[in-house]
Amino acid sequence: MLLWIIGFSLLGSLGAVAGAALMLLFPDGIRRTLVPCLVSYATGTLLGAAFLGMIPAGLKQAPASAVMATVLAGMVLFFVLEKLVLWRHCHDSECEVHGRAAPLILIGDAFHNFVDGVVIAAAFLTSIPLGIAASLAVIAHEVPQEVGDFAILLDSGYGRAKALMLNSLSAAATLPGAVAAYFWLGETREAVPYILALSAASFIYIATADLIPGLHGQVSAAAALRQFMLLLAGIGMIAFFRFGH
Repeated sequence: MLLWIIGFSLLGSLGAVAGAALMLLFPDGIRRTLVPCLVSYATGTLLGAAFLGMIPAGLKQAPASAVMATVLAGMVLFFVLEKLVLWRHCHDSECEVHGRAAPLILIGDAFHNFVDGVVIAAAFLTSIPLGIAASLAVIAHEVPQEVGDFAILLDSGYGRAKALMLNSLSAAATLPGAVAAYFWLGETREAVPYILALSAASFIYIATADLIPGLHGQVSAAAALRQFMLLLAGIGMIAFFRFGH
């Protein structure tokens, strides 16, 4: 189980950075088209992982009132963290907060990636299919986030090599988060449903507060249909890994 957790933690963090770096090779026009598509798909994976995987798994292990109260508390917590500029998932290099303090991106990313590691470990400790689904949701939403973060760092004067190195270092925080959670949750299994509930809250918050509002910037019927289909595709992928085995 530990090998599964380590493998998917590395895939979720360094794979997302590699995917974002690859996206930067595309011309600006193509990247501006691809990133919203990735965001739409990521939104579906996050919502699917939360509502089809984490919350149902938590409800099997703890009282419904306690699990749902934890989800609600998590939503409030992430609102506060975002106000403290620790959880911001802006994908726009013109973002006022990021433009004013680009180094905060690295702090926020490291913190968030550590939490992603905890999410991955808690999901795998529940079941391998849930672990895979959670990991794929992490990867899907980290790629467009890292693309935006790269662009902001580059606009702030960082060279490509330095931006890649710094983003890779912050992404590496996923692994210690996963390993620490594996040993801690292995000793206190009763905490797993509540960690899953907090994980679901983080996924729901990212999807609804950060990703979906950005998608509303594209108002054409073709863009709306494309976003809807990609969102459904993201949900479908999670459903396949949760129930298709």
